[in-house]
Amino acid sequence: MPMWILIWLGIGIVGVFAVVAGFFLRREWVARDGGTIEASLRLSTMVVGRGWAPGFARFRYDEFRWYRMFSLAFGPRRVLVRRGLAVESRRLPGGPERLVLPDDWVILRCLSQQAPVEIAMAESTVTGFLSWLESAPPGTANRGRTGRPAPDGRPHRRERRRQPG
Repeated sequence: MPMWILIWLGIGIVGVFAVVAGFFLRREWVARDGGTIEASLRLSTMVVGRGWAPGFARFRYDEFRWYRMFSLAFGPRRVLVRRGLAVESRRLPGGPERLVLPDDWVILRCLSQQAPVEIAMAESTVTGFLSWLESAPPGTANRGRTGRPAPDGRPHRRERRRQPG
């Protein structure tokens, strides 16, 4: 066997190792401050039960930052802001979803400012997610559980501005 084939084979093996190491190092870099959970996000709704991408999410202040598992990008693939996010429904995986999602996971259909989004996470993680969603840091105006204005159409008390004079 010619020597150049062994050299290219060695370069290929080192390259594959570098990519796999990159996945692990990226995950550690994102999770360095804690607050990460495993979560899958449905990126496409064209085919029923399909379009799920595995990943992990990080709670960062008022943002839910979702990172794709098998990507070398350091930035999040999707960012959901707490203020405009509300859980519309909750369901168990059905049909083809049972093949790609773990048994103990729950799917949350959320309404966000951009578009509806489906997030799948472990049943034990849902409580923490809902707790984060309903809380707000001191000094910020929380629009309530649904993220919608008051029924009369006016802003909530904290958001109303005082009239001068």
